[in-house]
Amino acid sequence: MQLILASTSPARLATLRAAGIEPLVVPSEVDEDGAVAAAEATSGPLTPEQMVLLLARVKAEAVANMVSTGSTGLGNPSAAGDEGVLILGGDSAFVLDGVIYGKPHTPEVATTRWHAQRGRTGHLFSGHWLIHLVHGAPAPSGVGAGSGVGHVASTEVSFANDISDAEIDAYVASGEPLKVAGAFTLDSLGAAFVDSIVGDPSNVIGVSIPSVRRLARELDVEWPALWTR
Repeated sequence: MQLILASTSPARLATLRAAGIEPLVVPSEVDEDGAVAAAEATSGPLTPEQMVLLLARVKAEAVANMVSTGSTGLGNPSAAGDEGVLILGGDSAFVLDGVIYGKPHTPEVATTRWHAQRGRTGHLFSGHWLIHLVHGAPAPSGVGAGSGVGHVASTEVSFANDISDAEIDAYVASGEPLKVAGAFTLDSLGAAFVDSIVGDPSNVIGVSIPSVRRLARELDVEWPALWTR
């Protein structure tokens, strides 16, 4: 069965590949800030868990619509036999002292965050949303038939307290922390500055593989059916 990743995140793609899955990558093109603003205008401020799950869902739904209408630019994945396709949307945020931190984007913001989180412990929340389409339409069976299923995974991350200012400057200058939630990675240069984690490591790297396996099962899809090697 084909898995479609509704994200251009290199970390999510690499994590799925390491788990034996080669997904099709289809950018969702979702206006994330607009989606959050619309939700908060209706129901008030979102918790970190609500925010990442909302964004994971809207990304998956946007790509599901592309697949159903044949506008993915990848041929017609929705015609992939009676087993159908799975579409995975994901989003992550790092929370420290109750404040939600996404991607810093600029060196100045990344440096400020690292000075704040040095020697501290925060939580990385990742939302996952999985939709099963058969011949371009929602699968007729399974717990999440029609709308899909979702889950939020949380991993506790503790940073070293002896990180020097020079190390922070060098790490920020590498460019790595600018495009990742929380301004750190666990599987690359940032690994040297993380003392410990509590929870699923794949959740911090890109996508919670155990969470996606359980979501697939809720949709009546067994995990080995997604393996491409």
